[in-house]
Amino acid sequence: MAETPAQMPKQVTVIGHPLVQHKLTLMRHKESSTGKFRQLAREISLLMAYELTRDLPLEMREIQTPMETMQAPILAGKKLCIVSILRAGDGIAEGMLDLVPSARVGHIGLYRDPKTLEPVEYYLKLPEDVGERLVIVVDPMLATGHSAAAALTRLKQAGATQLRFACLLAAPEGMKVLTEAHPDVPVFTCSIDRELDSHAYIRPGLGDAGDRLYGTK
Repeated sequence: MAETPAQMPKQVTVIGHPLVQHKLTLMRHKESSTGKFRQLAREISLLMAYELTRDLPLEMREIQTPMETMQAPILAGKKLCIVSILRAGDGIAEGMLDLVPSARVGHIGLYRDPKTLEPVEYYLKLPEDVGERLVIVVDPMLATGHSAAAALTRLKQAGATQLRFACLLAAPEGMKVLTEAHPDVPVFTCSIDRELDSHAYIRPGLGDAGDRLYGTK
């Protein structure tokens, strides 16, 4: 398990739960099939959602149990919005929806311009009330950090004020880019790996998450 570097901002949380770490190790295995990889991503995502939502506000509401009337806690206000960075983010969003099926879902598509290497938006679809919801932005890998930072910037422009970012793996380089661009956004990851290689792949990593999720390699 990779530890959070001492210099990492306080906004970063590495989820060290034993089940998360165990399942992440299984995902890293080269021999894991597409089906197994997808299943593990879904399971880890559900566990991550538990951590990301542990401080949601509650209010008391009167309900009738089979025995009597009582005041019981229930989520207050608008629920969540999960925003997937296409395409691999869908593999994380689906697992989180298992835990919070009432959440709204948004999508943002970005590609890297081959000349400028800057992220370019090609698709954006969000709930109209995104500004009233806690928005969890998901992408399996935080490599260079530029796409994630651009996605958060775009969501802020669209009115989102409560943002969190979640990924399975992060490189220190990408984490630095993201946290410097958005110091107000909490970041959750299962591991901060060693480095990016010359092709911007996370090392030791788990390969291309999109290809492994959808069997396109």
